[in-house]
Amino acid sequence: MKHFFLIIAIIFSVDIVAQENGENKLGSWHMYFGTTKITDKLSIHTEAQLRYFEQGKNFNQLLLRTGLNYHISPTAIATGGYGYITTDGTFEEFPDEINSKEHRIFEQLILKNKISKVAFEHRYRLEQRFLDFGDSNDTQHRARYRLQVTVPLSKIVFLNFYDEIFLNLQDEVFSQNRLYGALGFNVFNNISLQVGYLKNHFKSAHFDRLQIGVFINTDIRSNKNKANESS
Repeated sequence: MKHFFLIIAIIFSVDIVAQENGENKLGSWHMYFGTTKITDKLSIHTEAQLRYFEQGKNFNQLLLRTGLNYHISPTAIATGGYGYITTDGTFEEFPDEINSKEHRIFEQLILKNKISKVAFEHRYRLEQRFLDFGDSNDTQHRARYRLQVTVPLSKIVFLNFYDEIFLNLQDEVFSQNRLYGALGFNVFNNISLQVGYLKNHFKSAHFDRLQIGVFINTDIRSNKNKANESS
């Protein structure tokens, strides 16, 4: 009888842990991405993401990122940048809990090509992560590769898909994998909107996330430079 109650207690505790990580909830990511062209070869990347364990509630992560893009050619872009991330890693919210903070430096290369009207983008990124857990600090290094495919359905509507794998450069190699699909809208010439679904795979957990992303491209070059580029 004692063993029976022990087994029941273990099953119950495992069930509680499974629920506490939020794996059974549909979360949401709310995202802004901006690119500002400042010269013929340079542009500035800006980005903000607010991530939740549930739909617009139960805070998980805030990510702020910026970078300087160097346009090697129309199909190749090199970027160096910085990100600040604060994370609540637990599904349940605790008033006295200290969120982890991260300062991140990254380098990346984007290569683009087209097959007919379908656009392909390969993004290679290295990250140096400086983590502050409140009572301890750690430095980690990570590599990422993302293959993105964009399929136009009309001048306004398009489909966007990507798969991205994250690889640790220390300890266990596999970090996570993100599989994404979205319906996109070219709202204006320089503004687009994507509404999509993300499946985020970790070794011990899998999360489902709805995503809403706004993309804004601006150009602050002189009119003469813009005309030269379009000619």
